[in-house]
Amino acid sequence: MGFMDFLPFASADMAIDLGTANTVVWFRGSGIVLAEPSVVTLESVNGIKGVRAVGDDAKLMMGRTPDNVETIRPLRHGVIADLEVAEEMLKHFMAKAKLEAGSRGRGSPEVVLCVPSGSTSVERRAIRDAASNAGARKVYLIDEPMAAAIGADLPVTQPTGSMVVDIGGGSTEVGVLSVGGLAVTLSARIGGDRMDEAIAAHIRRDHNLVIGEMTAERVKMQIGAATCTDEGGTIAMKVRGRDVVRGVPTETAIAQSEIVEALSEPVGQIVHTVRQALEMTAPEIAADIIEGGIVMTGGSSLLTGLDKVLSEATGLPVIVADDPLNCVARGAGRALEEAEYRGVLVAA
Repeated sequence: MGFMDFLPFASADMAIDLGTANTVVWFRGSGIVLAEPSVVTLESVNGIKGVRAVGDDAKLMMGRTPDNVETIRPLRHGVIADLEVAEEMLKHFMAKAKLEAGSRGRGSPEVVLCVPSGSTSVERRAIRDAASNAGARKVYLIDEPMAAAIGADLPVTQPTGSMVVDIGGGSTEVGVLSVGGLAVTLSARIGGDRMDEAIAAHIRRDHNLVIGEMTAERVKMQIGAATCTDEGGTIAMKVRGRDVVRGVPTETAIAQSEIVEALSEPVGQIVHTVRQALEMTAPEIAADIIEGGIVMTGGSSLLTGLDKVLSEATGLPVIVADDPLNCVARGAGRALEEAEYRGVLVAA
């Protein structure tokens, strides 16, 4: 516990993993207090747009809104695509996190934001401006692979090499870490969203059925896999959508084997990115990785069999971190709170 924690009106410092699919907020003294979809619903009244819902409430409206209401995801591939909407979303999440934590902190908070390692200076400036305009007193940035590694308890400050693969909604971040820095980092703009798109495209092509984003995501979570877990071909689920030919609502059964085939391209690209990073790794660090293996974080690392496919492709042990969804936010929070990690933060 630091000196600031004893002040009755200390600022409410937080770390935010502002992801394409979900936003996770860590709060000083409380840990993870919020994890909601990165979705905003805007309503247009007399030509003036206003925010109607954010997070969980907004996601429920996706694909179900009338003409004057639109549901927006302000981030694409881990970076801000719509600055104004992203600011509104950040304001909402920061206020809600403060409420959830029951904070008495009155000052403007210090905020740590996680950014993809491959993001440009313009993209980093956009995320910094969004946080400043949302009320942050000071903004720090941390590379997602570094935050993921700290959150997964990897020895990032030690002279030992370790490797983390963070697979989110919009991007896959691969980081090889040693002595408090990123020795190798690769960012591929592929993740859970691309998997959803591949599932929707397959179902449209093979079953003449148009499905929405939410349905594709549900298919991925229920029967999605990187490799078949179902030898007898019995794993399947009913999927509802609109028939392309007749234009009427209909339902069809989808087998797991079809989804494995549909996901083969995005899974292959993730494997390729990891292998590329390994090829760029120094021999001494590579020797350490053989011992420690690859640690996977991020929501999309939970895809059934992805760890097995990655292990077979690299010949290395692959472990999915505990609570992979919250690893990045927790790691960013620890970087803010613990002195040994402060050096990895970049003042924005």
